[in-house]
Amino acid sequence: MWTFMLLGLLCASASASAIQARSSSYSGEYGSGRGEPFSHAALQLQGPITAIRVRVDSFNIAGLQVRYGQVWSDYVGGNLGDLEEIFLHPGESVIQVSGSYGNYLKTLNFYTDYGRILSFGKGTGVIFYAVPLDLDAVLRFISGRAGLFVNAIGLHWDTIPETAPATAEPASSVAGPRGGV
Repeated sequence: MWTFMLLGLLCASASASAIQARSSSYSGEYGSGRGEPFSHAALQLQGPITAIRVRVDSFNIAGLQVRYGQVWSDYVGGNLGDLEEIFLHPGESVIQVSGSYGNYLKTLNFYTDYGRILSFGKGTGVIFYAVPLDLDAVLRFISGRAGLFVNAIGLHWDTIPETAPATAEPASSVAGPRGGV
């Protein structure tokens, strides 16, 4: 009797693990095999993606930096072009990504669950369109290759853990009329 109960619990546990594992997926790597590899895998523990910085020149995505919770990733890529920065609203997530590439990334478009499109770059190349396999998954972190420009990008999708750190900006320390904040 105890053997059957133990076997049942093991099967249920294995099924739950298999269901949970299916929420994560990977899209990419889009671009060339040149450049040094980078990964923001460890930074997803700081919280969801809350902002994106992209440096663009006339033809390419030159550099990339992503904020996870309140922590910015290391900047990857080169320093040519103009730096553009877009913040996500609290609770907003990236649910799709498209772009184009040649030897380097040309364009990146991040689609959010708030209906916004965060667009960077210009130019044409091979077009890609990436979505998670699980409908409840969001973009959790980015990996890829970079040198003088961003050569390639990989997109890692998963659901947001229920214990994810808060994404709101810290409160101002300016005192109110009664001395409180």
